[in-house]
Amino acid sequence: MSAYEDLCGLARERAILSTTAAILGWDQETHLPAAAVPYRARQLSTLSGKIHALSTSDQWRERLEGAEENPSGDPVEAANLREFRHHFDRATKLPRELVERASEAASLAKAAWAEARENAHFPTFAPHLDTLLSIAREKAECWGYADEPYDAVLENYERGARTSEVDAVFSKLRKPISEIARAAVARSAAVPADALHGSYPVAAQKTLNREIAESLGFDFEAGRIDTVTHPFCTHLGPHDTRLTTRYDEADFTSSLFGVMHEAGHGLYDQGLPEDHHGLPSGDAISLGIHESQSRLWENHVGRSRPFWQRWLPRAAELFPSLAAISLDDFLGAINRAEFSCIRVDADEATYDLHILLRFSLERRMLNGDLAVEDIPAAWNAEFEELFGFVPPDDSHGCLQDIHWSMGGLGYFATYSLGNLNAAQLFATAMQDAPVAAGFARADYLPLLAWMRDRVHTPGSTLLPQDLMKAATGAGTHPEPYLAHLRERFLAGAPAATA
Repeated sequence: MSAYEDLCGLARERAILSTTAAILGWDQETHLPAAAVPYRARQLSTLSGKIHALSTSDQWRERLEGAEENPSGDPVEAANLREFRHHFDRATKLPRELVERASEAASLAKAAWAEARENAHFPTFAPHLDTLLSIAREKAECWGYADEPYDAVLENYERGARTSEVDAVFSKLRKPISEIARAAVARSAAVPADALHGSYPVAAQKTLNREIAESLGFDFEAGRIDTVTHPFCTHLGPHDTRLTTRYDEADFTSSLFGVMHEAGHGLYDQGLPEDHHGLPSGDAISLGIHESQSRLWENHVGRSRPFWQRWLPRAAELFPSLAAISLDDFLGAINRAEFSCIRVDADEATYDLHILLRFSLERRMLNGDLAVEDIPAAWNAEFEELFGFVPPDDSHGCLQDIHWSMGGLGYFATYSLGNLNAAQLFATAMQDAPVAAGFARADYLPLLAWMRDRVHTPGSTLLPQDLMKAATGAGTHPEPYLAHLRERFLAGAPAATA
């Protein structure tokens, strides 16, 4: 075999190890007994070490250098070699000991975070966060960065992005998003917060969730839904994509929109080229692109009038109390804007304020300008500035998200990038007549086919901004997203408030 073919074989071997570790991670979030956490941490640490050893081995280096010396000219091969080189260079800068230590620390931190969140007690989690933050700084110094440590960790999630570029986009968003949020909240004041509160048995919610996910194109022969504290989606290999959600028997929309969000991730994973699994060409390019898919299906589809024209009658069959609610009142309720503490439950109009907060704090944490013990106070101060009130406790504040316990510093920015990408992709897709016609009758297979062709199938052959330019004709920019928010929340409002 050629050096390139040998390299692809090593990459597929690595994928087997990585997906095995992912299965253990999924099990830890869904079924693992509490007493088994320390041993699971050792299992994951060992696998992480083996993956790192393979990825940085002399054999890997030799095959990579041989393939680079004898390129075939195939564009997919060239893209794979570009990504193999990028990730190899980053991996070889990290000592195996650091990789294993980071994995074990994250496993232990997730358990501590869950306890801290349950008891609203930040000191339970603080020592673990201090460890993870130190590890993140170590990694950043190993990798190197252009301007600040956040550059190095952001690269883990958003390929090719720089903090300064993200900050420039977010700076353009902050003022209009704040204005839209305030106006949307004011206009929603007449909609009761409990307009949809009722009795929604979990069994009936599971039925509706599955039917809707299937209608979007999610393949349950190659996936499933489970229950967790913090919803997520994980791709464990060809024909194995796991969605998770949580249930509120007083509000079925919380679980449903969570499932639609995670199904958006799952549709992306199920749309990646199966015969390229383990190679960059068979993997997602960035979380900003991945998040575009979850936010598109959750919000642009799931909160639209055509969607509920089709699905509200079915929901009323499962939940009889909905039969008395008109379509207009239902849409008003699910698109109600409110300043609230919890990011995952936030409406579209206020969601990005949560990300601006986290982006700001993470940069300060990594730069050494914010000590771990000062995070709750800093969170509350900035939250009050953005939202106008202080969270009642740390479970509703700095402990609400799982990401830091996973070592995921640098992750949050991709959520707002995903919102921008989602609006831009959706606006472009709706210029296609079959997609628009399908959307109008709540048939989303044409939209899925459009996404398959322009977003899913390329895998990592295109960098994020190149993918956006190929799909929409332009790099990521805020105008389509702001137009979407104004149309959804401020249509008909006086010009001064829009």
